[in-house]
Amino acid sequence: MPLVADAPPRPAIVQDPIPYPSSRVGEMRAYAVRHYGLHRARLVAPKVIVEHLTANTSFSATFNTFASDAPDPELHERPGTCSHFVLDQQGTIHQLVSLKWMCRHTVGLNWTAIGIEHVGTAEAGVFGNVRMLRASLRLTRWLQGRYGIATKNVIGHNESLSSPYHQERVVRLRTQTHADFPRRWMVRYRRELAAG
Repeated sequence: MPLVADAPPRPAIVQDPIPYPSSRVGEMRAYAVRHYGLHRARLVAPKVIVEHLTANTSFSATFNTFASDAPDPELHERPGTCSHFVLDQQGTIHQLVSLKWMCRHTVGLNWTAIGIEHVGTAEAGVFGNVRMLRASLRLTRWLQGRYGIATKNVIGHNESLSSPYHQERVVRLRTQTHADFPRRWMVRYRRELAAG
């Protein structure tokens, strides 16, 4: 049930869950303890939506990476990386992880952020793909309405360090972010969100 009375309608979402067994729940909880001081794997009252690029060109490659639960190549720890949603190049919204669980997609924000991946290697490809962009905006608006997330808290991965919700206990990771969806693209994205 939506948390906001006038939430936008739920878009069509294909359920394609990756394995998230009790072992991965335990890994997520241990990660949350190390990085946030939280003794839970649950995503509680999310405040942020983070837009990402997959840095590949297929949904299947993205699914397989997230499903593997392999230690990530950058930080070398489990659980493996994942996002709650992936938008393919046909504009289909795939849900990979239940919104009741945290996913590892953005250092410093996993404790309170929903992750949305866009299949592709450049932001221009997302903005130039009408079906993908429309689906992305519909999904994001629905999530905003469901959880009461302000448009200013819909951010690109590259904007993670500027989020007021960013927190990281591991010192070497406190300035870690990625290049996808920097501010210049997100200004445009947020403008389109606000336009409805």
